[in-house]
Amino acid sequence: MEQRLDGKIAIVTGAGQGIGKAVALRLAEEAADVVVADINTQTAEQTAEEIRVLSSRALSYSIDVANVTEVQAMVDNAVAEFGRIDILINAAGVAQTGLFLDLTEQQWDRVVDVNLKGTTFCIQAVGRQMIRQVPEEVRAAGRADRSYGKIVNFSSISGRRGRATQVSYAASKAAVISVTQSAALAFAPYNINVNAVCPGVIPTPMWEQIDQDRGRITGLAPGESIKSFIEQIPLKKAGSVEDVAGVVAFLCSADSDYITGQTLNVDGGFEMT
Repeated sequence: MEQRLDGKIAIVTGAGQGIGKAVALRLAEEAADVVVADINTQTAEQTAEEIRVLSSRALSYSIDVANVTEVQAMVDNAVAEFGRIDILINAAGVAQTGLFLDLTEQQWDRVVDVNLKGTTFCIQAVGRQMIRQVPEEVRAAGRADRSYGKIVNFSSISGRRGRATQVSYAASKAAVISVTQSAALAFAPYNINVNAVCPGVIPTPMWEQIDQDRGRITGLAPGESIKSFIEQIPLKKAGSVEDVAGVVAFLCSADSDYITGQTLNVDGGFEMT
């Protein structure tokens, strides 16, 4: 595999399983060293071990991204270990499926805190570090001639329009798209690229949970909820974690240096806006 990220240091949140893990492994395959951040210490270390087998360096890190103090500590530890940060992937996320009228304040707060607050303050903490890494003369000029960092945020096809049974999740993921655009504008003078991806139906533990929860609401048997989504996809198939990881790797590479503030759907054509 082409090693487009040789010498780069990446932080991937939510890297203990699912798409986050696939992204961490793909970045390592392209020669990046990776901080594997996840709320689950055990799965974070498992991903880190797989990265080390690929001959890249890896640091596993246990974190709740909804805690701003923990976010800053993660960044400080990453810099202490590797000296710099070149890439941030905000893949940590939680979903909540249920009827609108049954939504509780606690459910809303947890989903929004992880998906939106966590993403926003990870961008802030890493963005500050990336700006510090820009040469002083470039900062003074207010215009950079090359990319000095790549940030990729995870939205979702649920962020493209409302979802009757995923109120907090859809709202948080729609807001991630807005934050991505705001951050892209804020960091443009330093040529730090900020983009997002919207995965569609990707079989992961999260999608298994969504399928079960929707089944309880609609009476559908296990697997039928996902099947109903797939029937609406123009390509008539679910995607894979590798499909998403490949797009993220592109957005982290020099091939995407002239792309910022964009959100790419990785969904087989389910959403076309």
